[in-house]
Amino acid sequence: MGLLYERMIRPALFRLDSEHAHERGVSAMALLGALSPVCRALEAWTRLPVAQTRPIEAFGLKFPNAVGLAAGFDKNARAWPAAAALGFGHVEIGTVTALAQGGNDRPRMFRYPAQEAVINRMGFNNDGAEAVAARLARQPGPGHRRIPLGVNLGKSKVTDIGRATEDYLSSFARLAGHADYLVLNVSSPNTPGLRQLQDETRLRELLGAVTAANRARAAQAGGRRVPLLLKIAPDLTFPQIDVVLTVIAEFGLDGIIATNTTLARPGWFARVNEAGGLSGAPLRRTSTDIINYISRATGGRLPIIGVGGITDAASAGEKIDAGATLVQVYTGMIYRGPFFARAVALALADRQRVS
Repeated sequence: MGLLYERMIRPALFRLDSEHAHERGVSAMALLGALSPVCRALEAWTRLPVAQTRPIEAFGLKFPNAVGLAAGFDKNARAWPAAAALGFGHVEIGTVTALAQGGNDRPRMFRYPAQEAVINRMGFNNDGAEAVAARLARQPGPGHRRIPLGVNLGKSKVTDIGRATEDYLSSFARLAGHADYLVLNVSSPNTPGLRQLQDETRLRELLGAVTAANRARAAQAGGRRVPLLLKIAPDLTFPQIDVVLTVIAEFGLDGIIATNTTLARPGWFARVNEAGGLSGAPLRRTSTDIINYISRATGGRLPIIGVGGITDAASAGEKIDAGATLVQVYTGMIYRGPFFARAVALALADRQRVS
């Protein structure tokens, strides 16, 4: 299937504008998700053999394999029901903001096939928390899904940085009941000021408020505490990461996602004059180094979802060896096709079996 995609389907998609191709992919996956018998048949094929794997447990959830679909692909909860049929062990939707927004001006997504990379400056284009919550309410909920669903939350562009906590709390209130886990995204480079939320004072305010809301929700009759994760940038220094980890420990977050896209332009990309976050193969080493640092700094006690530069089984295995519990892919799927997750998950399961 991988060769078919790379030789026939990908060339046709790559003749389209990047975002147009992305929209085609989301629509196709949404259509697949609506065809339940087809989904179940595909899932029977993509599911890893029981003898070759065992579920992975992290932040109180069970994942059938280690490979997830990263936030950014399915921003509005349209396509995720088909993720298990493509071989994913979890899926993360979003980024969702409290207010609906169109994102930055187009064009805002650019492929670099020779480098297996993408630059995007999408700007959290999404339907808003209320609309996404309504859509999720019509879909299988927590405890009734084939794989865990994460919901990635960000700040609305029009919301002043001083009111960011209020913005996240609004999204939390609408979406917590629909999520198997929630992610606080403070690391996208495409919303002005967002990365300031990684600074100690602002981060402490945000995490304190959201964890308090989570506890209050769990204390209600029939409520549950939703696992909370933080997604950080690859452009933080190790001392800055130490600060983030201290605040995470203070408020008892369940995990961390390392990393988002980078503003750096390494090697060949020094000649590229496009604003936005760089993802794909050029991010591989940086994200792995950060995962390794976090794992060592926390003694392996903080679950890590590793993201960035996964283009094959070897680059996914590096993330696991560095300390990641799970991995996520997105750019790699653009270049390798819709069943890329299954191939990587199978390779990781083989490593797990022989280790």
